[in-house]
Amino acid sequence: MRIPRLSVNGQEAGCITDEHPVFAFSLASDVPGEDLAEAHIRVGDWQLTTTEQVGIAYDGPLEPYTDYLVEVEATGTSGATATATASFRTGRLDTPWIGRWITDASYVTPKRASPTPMVFRTRVAVSRPVARAWIEATALGVYDLALNGRKVGEDYFAPGFTSYHHQLQYQTYDVTHLLDDADNELVATVAGGWAVGSYTFARKNKIYAERQAFLAELHLEFADGTSDVIPTGDAWEVSVDGPVRMAEWYDGETVDARITAERMVWHPADVTAAPAAPAIRAQYGPPVRVQRTFVPISRATAPSGEVVYDFGQNFAGVVHARLRGREGQTVVFRHAEVLVEGELFVKSLRTAKATATYTCVDGEQTYSPRHTYMGFRYVGVTGIDPDDLELTALALHSELRRTGTFTSSDDRLNRLQSAIEWGGRSNFVDIPTDCPQRDEREGWTGDYAAFATTASYNFDMSRFVDKWLRDMAAEQAPGGGIPMVVPRAGNGFPVMATSLWGDVCIMAPWAEYLARGDLGVLRRTYPMMTKFMKAADWWSKLLSVGERRRIWRFPFHFGDWTSPDGSAKEWIQKGRWIGTAYRANSLAIVAQVAELLGEAKDAARYRAVRDEVTAAYRHVFTDGAGRLENEFQTAYVLPLHFGMTEGAETEAMVGNLVRLIGEAGGHLRTGFPGTPYILFALSDHGRVDEAFDLLLQTGPPSWLYMVDAGGTTIWERWDALRPDGTVNTLDLNTGKDTGGMVSFNHYAAGAVGDWLYKRIAGIEPTSGGYRTFRVAPLLGGGLTSAEGVVETPYGRASSSWTLSAAGTFRLRVEVPVSTRCTVVTPDGRRVEVTSGTHEFVCETAGDPGSAAVDEAGLPAPRP
Repeated sequence: MRIPRLSVNGQEAGCITDEHPVFAFSLASDVPGEDLAEAHIRVGDWQLTTTEQVGIAYDGPLEPYTDYLVEVEATGTSGATATATASFRTGRLDTPWIGRWITDASYVTPKRASPTPMVFRTRVAVSRPVARAWIEATALGVYDLALNGRKVGEDYFAPGFTSYHHQLQYQTYDVTHLLDDADNELVATVAGGWAVGSYTFARKNKIYAERQAFLAELHLEFADGTSDVIPTGDAWEVSVDGPVRMAEWYDGETVDARITAERMVWHPADVTAAPAAPAIRAQYGPPVRVQRTFVPISRATAPSGEVVYDFGQNFAGVVHARLRGREGQTVVFRHAEVLVEGELFVKSLRTAKATATYTCVDGEQTYSPRHTYMGFRYVGVTGIDPDDLELTALALHSELRRTGTFTSSDDRLNRLQSAIEWGGRSNFVDIPTDCPQRDEREGWTGDYAAFATTASYNFDMSRFVDKWLRDMAAEQAPGGGIPMVVPRAGNGFPVMATSLWGDVCIMAPWAEYLARGDLGVLRRTYPMMTKFMKAADWWSKLLSVGERRRIWRFPFHFGDWTSPDGSAKEWIQKGRWIGTAYRANSLAIVAQVAELLGEAKDAARYRAVRDEVTAAYRHVFTDGAGRLENEFQTAYVLPLHFGMTEGAETEAMVGNLVRLIGEAGGHLRTGFPGTPYILFALSDHGRVDEAFDLLLQTGPPSWLYMVDAGGTTIWERWDALRPDGTVNTLDLNTGKDTGGMVSFNHYAAGAVGDWLYKRIAGIEPTSGGYRTFRVAPLLGGGLTSAEGVVETPYGRASSSWTLSAAGTFRLRVEVPVSTRCTVVTPDGRRVEVTSGTHEFVCETAGDPGSAAVDEAGLPAPRP
């Protein structure tokens, strides 16, 4: 037996914390049926014997700036043992900062624009050997550090995006290897970022502060046992004449490499204070870093003369240019997601310029933006001969461990899965954004609510989501409403209780609990959940009588957002159906959470209210026999998937949903609320063939239309690219061609990945962290094989099956130590299995058919 993974706060190494950490470990064993009998965990004098493997909370003493060794000895039910160690270091804890916030108080941030980056510097004389040196730093803005001309750390956009009025992260960087023996120069460049820069499509700025500010301490531990701290303060200098002339999220970055420190005007920095005095804690969310390097797959000259590079993948990131230039030569890099007639299509970016501009010095040099990012597949370059340029691109997103994969015999579904993953990666840039390219990139809550389970399958979202949920709780209204964007950060929508967007406070932690099994996320968010449910209840009762007091109409719902049918106004008008159904779903989830947390009375109360909401949906909206008086697909999908129907009514609703799909030419007509569940609503009620037909539909609107049109990420609107090759930039309400709401990198519709994994591969958790799970693959669509793999907290779980032309079905299932799996084969056989690898064979009726791709009706143009 062995321990393959031991983590502290979700990290296998490098954990620095100002909070009591949580441990988790997995086991692997060659002994079939192995379970953990007990584990002994030691941290110094603190000891714990437990039968748990996840969510193990350390409640021993913590001292600042201290290294702690975590020792685990696990004993299996077979008697085998395994050991592992990990470590963590505490940060400041509550140690007061010696450093003081510094800024340039004379600088005035322009209206509705991002500020010029500020450059701070100080010199540090080191007179004796240093044993260890580290920097702790944070900013209002986003900062980049250099020590003696060399970059400090690998992070982008530190300190990260939080609700700055409530909480702020600081980073810790070991710089021992960067120190020189004598004089050292420490330089920080601070751009406006989210705190000061232009943000939201309304181009608001100075949302959290009037201008940038920087706070840091350089800690030195000498070989002779003494120590020193070099803090920020009035001994530092500041300049706004640095080489980075402009930096912001939407317009990009402008750098003049000719500007050196000698040419800059410096003056003493001004001491200031952070508005609202946020709590400053060691970084608790994953950092944004380079995750992959892309090389161009082609280069062409556009009719305009711009040289266009195609990187073959839509993603979020920046270019990296190695170029041969001359003094004063200016090179411009423009970014776009699609080409139209060989030119970059940028109308969909709206006001965002998405441009990096670099002015050269003589000779060989490199340039890559540090204070912004773009969403793109194509880069147009002017100002340089292509022979003098070597261009690559760096994909940027938060550090997320990949935990899930899905593959099948149909390559189109594999490409769909890739698009789903890249849609997530592109929008997990410190917060879950809606899109990475246009003048938005905000933390829209409804997008993540729809995608949460798919995200938690593909990636370990625990630290990422926990960070975001802290801001959500901090910004929840006293009455229980959840901001539609978190952090709110200048977004103009009022904070209120609204369905799906607000339900994220329940759906996101629930998805993480099912994936990771740590009750801690539910304990932390339960108060937020209950406040939100209270708000939904209040709004439902407003101006209502009788059963209509359980129908959720007010104050506002986005309704069937992004449905292929109708305008935004028409989507919103469907809000009462969607709001009521989502309320029933959230009541059911919160009841389960309450039960898990030992709140039995709460659980019973929420279940009782859910029953009333469910009855109201059927009595108010249907004829009592399963037909909606106002029919649209999502209004059938939600009650079917959320278990709100009974008896013959269920079959009638399924039939009506199938009829609506048929009337739509075999297409879905669902928006954000219904799309994640439409295939479940069909397959889980006996309509497996119809579910596969819908999944494999190739005409618009459909998932495979996006893929077959060349999409490498999921689109915001089903018809973002029309079959004639034009981009749909029509305004949602007026129908005018204004640039509209069109993104080729929006992940919400990628929630279909949940069905690929749970129904085609057939692997699904039935308790937190896959402590128990089910494998029950569905056959159809001409598929001859599929595999789903997930790295659970307990170890690797997988389902891999093949189907022969003769109808022989073979299934291989991996079950981690300490877990149980219920296997259901296509012939109806049901088997309970313990840890180990298990194989099953059965015969199925009929020919599996062909997975051949029908090319008819596919759009000719490709993005």
